[in-house]
Amino acid sequence: MVYLDRFLNMNVVPDKRQLIELAHYRMPFGKFKGRYLVELPEPYLIWFQQSGFPEGKLGNLLRSMLEIKINGLEGLIRKIQKDFPQY
Repeated sequence: MVYLDRFLNMNVVPDKRQLIELAHYRMPFGKFKGRYLVELPEPYLIWFQQSGFPEGKLGNLLRSMLEIKINGLEGLIRKIQKDFPQY
């Protein structure tokens, strides 16, 4: 949960804008190009973890999404997608 804590804030209080961005961020390259990060299979995210996440924003978002999936919180991201349509 270390990566998720970094993404959410030091007090583990979610930043609404960051969660909305995570919910609507699409994979920019590869086999799953154009898919929302929440739609990426967990084994694909684990592969990134083992091989090395990309640098920067995408890497941080992929790390966070892996933590969300490991903790079974995909429903939260899907609700955010529904309640806060693409901005």
